[in-house]
Amino acid sequence: MISQTLKVLRYELHNLMRSRWLLIIGLFFLLSTEALFRFGSDPSKAMISLMNIVLIVIPLMSLILGIIHFYQSREFVELLLAQPVMRSSIYLGKICGLSLALSTAFVTGLGLPFVLHSGHVTDYGRNFGVLMAVGCVFIVIFSSLAFMIATVYEDKIKGFGAAIVLWLYISVIYDALILLGIYLFREYPVEKALIFIAMLNPVDLGRILILLQLDISALMGYTGALFQHFYGGPTGIGLLALMLGLWLAVPLGIGLWKFHRKDF
Repeated sequence: MISQTLKVLRYELHNLMRSRWLLIIGLFFLLSTEALFRFGSDPSKAMISLMNIVLIVIPLMSLILGIIHFYQSREFVELLLAQPVMRSSIYLGKICGLSLALSTAFVTGLGLPFVLHSGHVTDYGRNFGVLMAVGCVFIVIFSSLAFMIATVYEDKIKGFGAAIVLWLYISVIYDALILLGIYLFREYPVEKALIFIAMLNPVDLGRILILLQLDISALMGYTGALFQHFYGGPTGIGLLALMLGLWLAVPLGIGLWKFHRKDF
């Protein structure tokens, strides 16, 4: 199984590395990072801006490109299924290939400007590394979600619609619902409940992890102090990693199960 998965991964990676979309993604992050470092007066503000870009763009990019790639490669999948290749090897190889290609473009786009401006942002090396690590984890998570959606929905329009709705819910609607809940229950101590509510959204988990590394949780008030106390230690970081791992494992498992049962 491992050898078959690696063969599919190599083919997917070779095919995707020639894609113009990968070049566009790399240039987008390259130009955005370069502009923030070059014209920003404070590297910490540039890091916060990059965090917001990563938290918004990476999920949408991974979902859309994952959906497009799955539907466009349907004929190739059918060809592989006619060969003595395990379905799990095909599915995992395609996800790993897409995630690795997108991560390469993302890390290159962020890394080159950081190296060029290393003389001014040397103290932020660890924070920058955490930012890139969270972005790569997001790529894997949302690529898995994209493949799960594309496996469930045979119709491309339904697949794209489900991906857009999922992104809107995770990136916009979820936080709006939390703010509404805080307002409605403002007379009650809801700050501690926010610690556990944040675990239900991978974007919030990534945001907390980055903000804690930037050491600006104090700017978030009492809630930020609670996050610092609960997630700041090794146990909290481990819990964040565990929850992000679940956000990867659950859609990957569901998508793989549906792929095994899918009639091509």
